[in-house]
Amino acid sequence: MASTYDAIIIGGGHNGLVTACYLARAKWKVLVLERRYVVGGACVTEENIFPGFKVSTAAYVNSLFRPEIIRDLRLKDYGFDVVERDPSSFSPFEDGRHLFLGPDHAMNVREIAKFSAKDAENFPKYEAMLERVASVVEPTLILKPPNLAHPGLSDLLRMAPMGRAMQKLGPAMSEAIEVLTGPARPILDRWFESEQLKATLATDAIIGAFASPSMPGTAYVLFHHVMGETNGKRGVWSYVKGGMGGLTQALARAAKDLAVEIRTEADVAKILTTAGAATGVALANGDEFHARRVASNVDCRVTFTQLLDPTLLPAEFAAAIDRIDYSSASVKINVALESLPDFTACPGSAPGPQHRGTIHLCPDQDFIERAYDDAKYGKMSQQPIVECTIPSAVDPTVAPPGRHLMSMFCQYAPYALKEGPWTAERRAEFADRCFEIVERHAPGFKASVLDRQILTPLDLEEKFNLTGGNIFQGSMGLNQLFMFRPVPGFAGYRTPIKGLFLCGAAAHPGGGVMGASGWNAAREMLRG
Repeated sequence: MASTYDAIIIGGGHNGLVTACYLARAKWKVLVLERRYVVGGACVTEENIFPGFKVSTAAYVNSLFRPEIIRDLRLKDYGFDVVERDPSSFSPFEDGRHLFLGPDHAMNVREIAKFSAKDAENFPKYEAMLERVASVVEPTLILKPPNLAHPGLSDLLRMAPMGRAMQKLGPAMSEAIEVLTGPARPILDRWFESEQLKATLATDAIIGAFASPSMPGTAYVLFHHVMGETNGKRGVWSYVKGGMGGLTQALARAAKDLAVEIRTEADVAKILTTAGAATGVALANGDEFHARRVASNVDCRVTFTQLLDPTLLPAEFAAAIDRIDYSSASVKINVALESLPDFTACPGSAPGPQHRGTIHLCPDQDFIERAYDDAKYGKMSQQPIVECTIPSAVDPTVAPPGRHLMSMFCQYAPYALKEGPWTAERRAEFADRCFEIVERHAPGFKASVLDRQILTPLDLEEKFNLTGGNIFQGSMGLNQLFMFRPVPGFAGYRTPIKGLFLCGAAAHPGGGVMGASGWNAAREMLRG
């Protein structure tokens, strides 16, 4: 006999666990089903990759996770802890110079002045501009988007505060619209003259996107660094102590204390329906579970074409779902190191400021454009964009004594390669190109490598159920954000199937370790 619940959550990633916790707080009987051996989705720590290392397999830094959720669910009581990064970033250059950026505004001005006095003067003004944009955008992250296709009075009322917030920007409104919709490069070129500074900022604008800084939509990411917070400090990014799984394991412990049932290695094969309404799920092994509400934490392609019979969907909705862009060209490489990189531009193999934050290995914006040019024709970048983090430099718990752990997020390497499938040789070839770039800046790096794990877009799809390897469960262009995410008319977490909800990054506000999608979805489910 099938078990019955008030709600079933498909996928035990951070958003799914957040949804489960909030429903359980309302005394709902909740079941979470996770296809892998461990909950966490792409926000996970795994100890079986390199012996003795705690690897943040996919997601690797924290800042955007909502402080309200941390407070409501008492996650610190369940072991969630973070280690601040200061400085936030380090950019070494082959001419021997380097650039630090971080929460210390005086340091930022001094560092930027090494390259341009004008840019040093403009940088605080640039950050203030992003703060103004964030003041409009950030409140929308925890709102249910309005239904533009069939607006009611409540939809119009929800849009009014956003209109007033935009109005308060005055003449800066056009700049805000450009940040939200336009390309990053023209904005950076207008504000700054130093390619070193522009390259550092531009790499953040294309993280996870199959796009170059000259393409519309990339500017949207620029203000993320001022939106998040760590320990109440705005714009400060952090490592989760013990790896990113420290967050999702804390969520899982909170969920279990709220009587949520969590099952791992539970592969959902089908969403069950009766008369156009969701009634439960069936696992690949044949087990069935029934519920009056089902929330999917997986992306729309998986939800509506693999777990559900597409013929149950309205034709226009199915066509809109089919148009969602899952393009990806990002590769995650996890590296076990014998020692820290010794950068020519900032020497030292003992943990120092050059090892604490994100390491940007990119000389200028044209370098990014050329790397993208290869990818748009279906090729791996000859000279990839490489960003590195070394969490063990500030959190020694993630590596054995004297050893270190590096995360490399690299672009561009398309999901579908023109030259053929992703073979082991092609994986190694792309990783070797990335390692060569690190070696140029830190001679001896390659000799310090003990082991590596290479995750192409194909691997990210297979391991984490991310269509196309897209880390955001769908691209984050304007046509796939807010009231348009996942499609117009269905941005409010509900779907055409009664009782079936979206609670993951496929819904507003999208990708990133925020928890907002799960929180928003739970509130909507509780409305009935």
